[in-house]
Amino acid sequence: MKIVVLGAGAWGTALAVSAGHNALASHTVTLWARDAAQASAMQSQRVNARYLPGIALPPALTVDSFGLNESDRHATPLAGADLVIVATPMAGLRGMLANLSQCRVPVAWLCKGFEAPASEPFGLLAHEIQARVAPDLIAGVLSGPSFAQEVARGQPTALVAASVHAEVREALVAAFHGPTLRVYANEDIVGVEVGGAVKNVLAIATGLCDGLDLGLNARAALITRGLAEMTRLGLALGARSDTFMGLSGLGDLVLTATGDLSRNRQVGLALAKGQTLQQAVASLGHVAEGVYSARTVVQRAALLSVEMPIAQAVVALLDGRMQPAQAVAALMGRDPAMERV
Repeated sequence: MKIVVLGAGAWGTALAVSAGHNALASHTVTLWARDAAQASAMQSQRVNARYLPGIALPPALTVDSFGLNESDRHATPLAGADLVIVATPMAGLRGMLANLSQCRVPVAWLCKGFEAPASEPFGLLAHEIQARVAPDLIAGVLSGPSFAQEVARGQPTALVAASVHAEVREALVAAFHGPTLRVYANEDIVGVEVGGAVKNVLAIATGLCDGLDLGLNARAALITRGLAEMTRLGLALGARSDTFMGLSGLGDLVLTATGDLSRNRQVGLALAKGQTLQQAVASLGHVAEGVYSARTVVQRAALLSVEMPIAQAVVALLDGRMQPAQAVAALMGRDPAMERV
């Protein structure tokens, strides 16, 4: 199978490495980097020194920086690809899908979150962006609880391939399912994308909770009620409730909220220590999608009359309208209520 991964950050590189190491499938993998110098260095040094230092690139993986315009595509690996993976952050997805609008093979993205409001009055999920800029694509998402470093090292991981198109789900399973990476198929792309977006916001809240030493009881309560918020928003957008009990819901939430490799959790920990948001983000060196999508999550929920008090507290914290202790007090001071989703 010929796989092209567009985006040589940590996650794109990790998946390309995983596919390249799958000897049973005999894939050929091309990893595209926007920066020609970065691509040249990775190809010659056989490592992504910036994002995944110490992880060797397999022989089946080639790094390139070819043009993405339609006029250039006939002479690039895209012309003969069986599957194209978009591994850009959410902010870059719209432009990349526009470039791929005439692609006739399965396309899948890896980014999680809501796009910042642009031409619409509210932020869009990835499949909603695709429906507007590249409606003819057969496309989907690969998501689930996963840290790039562990996938690249071949540690056991399970992901979800979600699409309304069986061809896309099958291509993702064929490309990435292997000895150390299990891929489950799911038709509910809405639920999978909502889980991937909201868990980043909730991970900031959990990092804050742990940074303030509120205890394991508080962490468990926060994750559980956060899952309820995620489910409410998903159901309002047309998702299935059972999706949120799976890998892209509960699984991704637990990993991102509790794993110290989580950038969003690290933001919450830094804010609890008194750092400003700018200091917290600068210390990461990578994108923390929850910082950028939190406001959009809350805005979309408000338009749908969905109550999300934890996400609202995170936004107030990020906007500087609340201090960490005030955010916790606001959540704990809510009126008693029946437990329900």
